[in-house]
Amino acid sequence: MKVEHIGIAVRSIAQADKLFSTLFQQQPYKLEEVASESVNTSFYQLGETKIELLEATAEDSAIAKYIEKRGEGIHHIAFEVADIEAEMNRLRGEGFRVLNETPKLGADNKLVAFVHPKDCHGVLVELCQTIRE
Repeated sequence: MKVEHIGIAVRSIAQADKLFSTLFQQQPYKLEEVASESVNTSFYQLGETKIELLEATAEDSAIAKYIEKRGEGIHHIAFEVADIEAEMNRLRGEGFRVLNETPKLGADNKLVAFVHPKDCHGVLVELCQTIRE
């Protein structure tokens, strides 16, 4: 397992990209809409870790609700796993609440599932597995 990316909730991808492009001295390598989650994403590669910016595309989306309640900022930490279903089952067996019954399609060619933040000291944990082509 390794940190695959850190997700940051933002009100505006366009505004956030200006700031993060200056901060990281590079442009995002990928912009992607994830319609199932009602978000637009922007990805930066920093060494082995990525930064994912998340902008809500609907007022009732999880990101819109997060920003309304907590403001912009770190939304989740994602960990790359070799076998997402096995890891979901292992965590359930250890007493963690996995928020997804099965993995779902996420951004950046990943299958994803989330672990409840109340089980992780307030941190939303995302498990992700690269989809092999």
